[in-house]
Amino acid sequence: MRNTFGNLFTLTSFGESHGTALGGVVDGMPAGVEIDLDFIQKELDRRRPGQSKLTTSRKESDKVELLSGVFEGKSTGAPIGFIVRNTNQHSKDYDNMCNLFRPSHADYTYFKKFGIRDYRGGGRSSARITVARCVGGALAKLALRRLGIEIKAYTSQVGHIKLAKDYRKYNLDFIEQTPVRCPDKEKATEMEALIDEVKTAGDTIGGVITGIIKGCPVGLGEPEFNKLHAQLGAAMLGINAAKGFEYGEGFDGVTARGSEQNDVMTESDNPTWLSNHSGGIQGGISNGQDIYFRVAFKPVATILQPQHTVDIDGKSITFKAQGRHDPCVLPRAVPIVEAMAAMVVLDNYLLNQAIKL
Repeated sequence: MRNTFGNLFTLTSFGESHGTALGGVVDGMPAGVEIDLDFIQKELDRRRPGQSKLTTSRKESDKVELLSGVFEGKSTGAPIGFIVRNTNQHSKDYDNMCNLFRPSHADYTYFKKFGIRDYRGGGRSSARITVARCVGGALAKLALRRLGIEIKAYTSQVGHIKLAKDYRKYNLDFIEQTPVRCPDKEKATEMEALIDEVKTAGDTIGGVITGIIKGCPVGLGEPEFNKLHAQLGAAMLGINAAKGFEYGEGFDGVTARGSEQNDVMTESDNPTWLSNHSGGIQGGISNGQDIYFRVAFKPVATILQPQHTVDIDGKSITFKAQGRHDPCVLPRAVPIVEAMAAMVVLDNYLLNQAIKL
């Protein structure tokens, strides 16, 4: 089982949803970076459960403890170990599901692959393990901050309610001012009402998160098997409940002609672009423009309604899930999308420096 992400900047994670703790080791963090623990904690707070009525009621402080790799407030270049303890598990909520396979969960595939599974909240397949990704992403953001690279994401669609695809139409500083993390206050209110509606019905809803990377230098990514957009896509599709990825004009661009899609450059000592249909990546390599992308998330698989399934003996059974679950992953997935993008960009920046030595 592969539990390490990245090449030069790597994150190795450990832990389960209802285990003692979650954590990880970040290796390849450049030395001398100021480690702002308050910033790292705030990134975790954006992901933690119980932060609003739109999320699961599980109460976890998600307080991070850095165990190594930091001295006098700066990274030393050594591996940074960290831990986040679980304190509010309700494992008994899953007792009625220990011998059955929940629809659209990893229960069946994990059991068939490993011959054993942790049924308490999904164990290793739970979205709770993304705690480690947020810590790794926060550390990457601190390094990228020194390079003038900024990464933001926001909820751009919940169900049928969606924003215009052009992120430039919105004030991204407004993202954190709404529980759903949408920069359009009117649309945010509609999204929140829809999430509340499906939650009341014991159901769930999906949506889309838009991500933007600003200040990315020219030259990140490889032209063949490690194209930058392919790495971003793999990182995003590795997030729990992610079902689709597109960058630039994406699928909408297929209806246009090349004369409409081509990004033309102006003639000058420092050429500039007249458009950015490419989404900041051409030939698998960043071109210096904003990189923008979208990630589609399915409705949460756990619904609080009676469902039909089979048990480990293959017999039909009807069950109803218990416990505390998100009616929509979007609000808490925003910081995870940012974290994965940050780790991809920093990893590629370090790789780019290595090939020039």
